[in-house]
Amino acid sequence: MQSVSFKNLRNTFMLILVLCFSSPGFSSTGDAVNYVNSLQQQAIDQQLWQEQEWLNLLHYDVINRADHAYLSQVDDDRFFNAIDGKTNSKAELLQTIASFFNTGVSDDSHTLCRFVARFDWLNKKLSFDNSRLPSAHCEERDEWRKLVDADHVTMIFPAYHLNSPSSMFGHTLLRMDKKFGDTESEWLSFAINFGAETNADDNSLFYAFKGLAGGYPGVFIVTPYFKKIQEYNRIENRDIWEYPLNLTPEETHRMLQHLWELKEMNFDYFFFDENCSYRLLELLEVARPGIELTDDFALTAIPVDTVRAIERANLTKSINYRPSQATALQHLLDDMSATEQALVRALAEDINTVESVDFKSQPDTQQHQVIDAAYKYIRYQQTGVARDPDLAKRSYQLLTQLNTYPATKSSVYTAPASPETSHNSRRVSVSAGERLDKAYAELSYKFSFHDLEDNEYGFLRGAQINMGHIQIRADRDNAKLHRFDLIDIFSLTPRTDFFTPLSWRIYTGLERQPTGYKDNLVAHVTGGAGVSYALWENSQVYALGMLRLEHNNDMNNNIEPGVGLLTGLLHHFGSSTAHLELSGEQFKDDVYRMRSIYKHNFVISTNHSIKFTAKREWHSSIRFSELNLSKLYYFYSTFKI
Repeated sequence: MQSVSFKNLRNTFMLILVLCFSSPGFSSTGDAVNYVNSLQQQAIDQQLWQEQEWLNLLHYDVINRADHAYLSQVDDDRFFNAIDGKTNSKAELLQTIASFFNTGVSDDSHTLCRFVARFDWLNKKLSFDNSRLPSAHCEERDEWRKLVDADHVTMIFPAYHLNSPSSMFGHTLLRMDKKFGDTESEWLSFAINFGAETNADDNSLFYAFKGLAGGYPGVFIVTPYFKKIQEYNRIENRDIWEYPLNLTPEETHRMLQHLWELKEMNFDYFFFDENCSYRLLELLEVARPGIELTDDFALTAIPVDTVRAIERANLTKSINYRPSQATALQHLLDDMSATEQALVRALAEDINTVESVDFKSQPDTQQHQVIDAAYKYIRYQQTGVARDPDLAKRSYQLLTQLNTYPATKSSVYTAPASPETSHNSRRVSVSAGERLDKAYAELSYKFSFHDLEDNEYGFLRGAQINMGHIQIRADRDNAKLHRFDLIDIFSLTPRTDFFTPLSWRIYTGLERQPTGYKDNLVAHVTGGAGVSYALWENSQVYALGMLRLEHNNDMNNNIEPGVGLLTGLLHHFGSSTAHLELSGEQFKDDVYRMRSIYKHNFVISTNHSIKFTAKREWHSSIRFSELNLSKLYYFYSTFKI
């Protein structure tokens, strides 16, 4: 006979109390209790608390299925009906059934109003007698559902943004689209975003630490999509990739029901796993029962990998590309001659340039493009800054002048490679080389994500984002840690006459530095800033001033500061990349280091390459060379070649 726990007895007693004092809808209190008990027994007989759809609705992780051990990732007592619902799937199921028949409340706080997705699923399994259900007036739920009206869904991927710690790896959100044929623009659709509730006073370093440690609560936010376009496309100048999904109207409705259940509920937020991308995959699993999207993300959920996950599940229908304000402007400028670009700059400064001989000598179509580019350039300058009356005046003058020309079609250009077509996020490599007159073998693992020399297809050119890179080397004497990069970010964006971004690099971790013929493991934080230029097609040159703080037992101080220079040339050949770099730093007491490094990465296929590295180093106490040949393999979350 099924044993009855004390908690279940308590829940039944609470139900009896509710029905005794507020249950005129039943012929008797006993009849009401018996009916609820019969539903609960059916649920027990069918073991509904173990079904995946129920576990998805409650966001349970299965700790031990045999022992019925579960843990919900929702960190909010309001999400549960049973006192121990966070860890007890069965108790939560039974108490939820009982709560549907509570006649003590009739407004939006009733379970029928709060947990509509749970009700629909349980109703399909247990076939409730609707005449026995109490009347509940769910005004807030009905109004919200009417506002967020949609019957299909689009996944949105704003591209990488190195200047924001929360968006270095990109971002994902969902757009709830109106019914097909609706005359309203997708700009009026609503976006579903899961993010951390941060403190405005937290700096980037503090944000990164708390994000890694789960120090922020995470919540789902529903906001008009046009606001996200303004945020990503215009203010942060990030290209946006849109992936319409093939969810049916019924599946979309199920997702919206569950989204209402999650409204204002708190989750723990972790930067690498329980993040924006992971939570959206959970929503899709609720929408389409049976798909398994989160199984590959036990350790990390990098946004671009979640895009790959929906593709593998055959959820995508097509891909749309929405270039950022800066990308669109750069495209216009790339199609212009040097003379036309000079006219754009002049027009942006003075509208009277339209009366100049150089401008009037241009054909009408070119005049139109030049004015259009000048107008967009001023609009770009106004983005994210306080209103400048002078810029606003020039912008209005250019727009007025632009309207004197016949309307023309906007220029169309080929979209770059989409992010999900890039190489996978993790990397393992095996190497052979020689350093300090010793041959060695090396095994390297990189948690994520992309080197400057890696296959650039699908990535931002000149962007390096690495975290958790470890190198183990073995020679004839021993095996030891050679290097561990906790974080390594390098942003090389070329400066032009129109755009003047700052190039910068910061990296920190452990690395070997020789003193005599001994390699010491030192800890450091190194960073700097400078400029980069594209002197010719597919190439970038750069120069950065650097600062370094190093803990080295062979130096005089516990933490030794140093200043240095980092300069180099990066060239992409299509199927390979060459990188020449010169760098050095000076410490006190005439301790210095200089190095030249040449790296050449040969791409074999999207996820396979071979890299050759040659290095020469000059130290205050030693000079030496190093050669290395590596085979690199990029993988997803499991080794699938």
